[in-house]
Amino acid sequence: MTPLQNKIDFAIAFRVTHANPNGDPLNGNRPRTDYEGLGEVTDVCLKRKLRDRLLEAGHPIFVQSDDRRAKGDEYKSLAERAKGVLGDKLGGAETAKLACAQWFDVRAFGQLFAIKSGKKAKKAEAGDDVGGDTGISIGIRGPVSIQSAFSVEPVSVTSTQITKSVSGEGDGSKRGSDTMGMKHRVDAGIYASYGSINPQLAERTGFSAEDAAIIKAVLPKLFENDASSARPEGSMEMLKVVWWQHPGKSGLCSSAKVHRSVLIDGDGNITVEKIEGLTAEIIDGF
Repeated sequence: MTPLQNKIDFAIAFRVTHANPNGDPLNGNRPRTDYEGLGEVTDVCLKRKLRDRLLEAGHPIFVQSDDRRAKGDEYKSLAERAKGVLGDKLGGAETAKLACAQWFDVRAFGQLFAIKSGKKAKKAEAGDDVGGDTGISIGIRGPVSIQSAFSVEPVSVTSTQITKSVSGEGDGSKRGSDTMGMKHRVDAGIYASYGSINPQLAERTGFSAEDAAIIKAVLPKLFENDASSARPEGSMEMLKVVWWQHPGKSGLCSSAKVHRSVLIDGDGNITVEKIEGLTAEIIDGF
C-alpha cells in the first residue's frame, strides 16, 4: 500500500425525483428539511450508502446494516463482530492498529470501540459495588470526512395517505387504524455534499492512496442497488463527482475555499471556478 501523500477534497451533486432521500424518524419519516426549507441528507446516511457500496465491492466493513451483511458474517452486533475478529487483542494496545488493518470503514471514517470491563462483570456477580468501573473506550479518528447534503433550493414535500391491503388487527371485517399510513416524498431537488481526506490522519489509520482511489471509484455509484419503496429505482441520480488532489499533504488552500468553487444551480448544472495550481477532475455519475 502507498501512503497517502496528498490532501484530497471532493464534492458530489445528485438529483432527487419523487423520493424520500432521508426520512426523519422524529417527524413521521418526512424528508429532512431545515428551517429555510432546504432538503437535507445527513452525513450518517451518506456514509451508510458508502459502506454498502464498499461492501458490495468486496471490501471488509465493520459497521454493516442488518439487511446488507457480508456473506458468511453471522455476527448480530458490533460487539460480537469486534470480539469475533480481534479476539483477545480487543482492548489491547494494538486494537486500533488491528481494526484499521481489518476493516475499510474503520481506517476511513474512524470508530469508537467501547469495551466493558471484565472486572465490572465479576464484581456484579459477587454483589460488589461496580460504580466507576466502566471499562475502556478506544477512539479512532478517520481521515475521510463527509458533510451532510443540502438542496441548492427549497424543496417541496408531498404527503400521501395510504392504506394497507391486509388488516393486521381484528377479524378483518373492517379496517382498523393499523391499515392507514402516510408516505412522504420530495418532488424534485438538486442536492450537494462536500468532503475531504486528511493525509495526517491517514498516516495514523493506514488509509492509503489505493484506499482513496477506491472511494473515488465508489462515489459515482453511491445510489446503485439502494432502491426501496421510499426511493424507487432511478429516483436518486448521482450527477457529478468533483475531485481535487492537492500537490502536498497540507493542501494548496483551505477546503472551504475549494468547496466554494463549485457552483450548482437548481437544474443540476455544475460549474467549477478555477483555483490556480489546483485541477478539478469532474466525473460523471454512474
